[in-house]
Amino acid sequence: MTQIFPVILSGGSGSRLWPLSRAMRPKQFLGVTADESLFQLTLQRLQALQAPTGQAWQSPLVVTNEDHRFLVGEQCRSMGVKPAGLLLEPVPRNTAPAIAVAALAAMAQANAQTPNADPVLLVLPSDHLIANPQAFAQSVQVAVQAALDGQLVTFGIVPTHAETGYGYIQAAKGLCAESAVPVARFCEKPNLETA
Repeated sequence: MTQIFPVILSGGSGSRLWPLSRAMRPKQFLGVTADESLFQLTLQRLQALQAPTGQAWQSPLVVTNEDHRFLVGEQCRSMGVKPAGLLLEPVPRNTAPAIAVAALAAMAQANAQTPNADPVLLVLPSDHLIANPQAFAQSVQVAVQAALDGQLVTFGIVPTHAETGYGYIQAAKGLCAESAVPVARFCEKPNLETA
């Protein structure tokens, strides 16, 4: 049985939403569109997910910084979630190191239960707004199956306008809701003409 570890990245400074978002209370811990914070909405989406047959969802690993550990703890408690681990960043180092530390923690926890386990990670930024949680849950089901088949999976959305502040994923073929689609290339924060 493969263990699936959700990893919630919540160490960001939330500078794009200033002045509402501040260093000690960044946007992921604010109720931007609902009473719950974006972090709590991420926890809520996890509670609605179903594991594929023969797989088991684990409690989430949360990566945050030292300053926000109590916010994370309080917001997890209010949602009835006990994280599998709280991984504290002494200094911000961006996404890749946070995922690497979470992968090591997931492997250690999985191997404590089953030697030579190879867990699957579902990495979730905590500051995303997802308007259609049912479509997200369906996409996660497809992604988990692709990951179990040995694929590295990324999620994307179809842009509604050109944006230079985000990266673009070019699909190798037409999108399909029932299966993962290969990536042809990724364009990191393009100029306006490319976007």
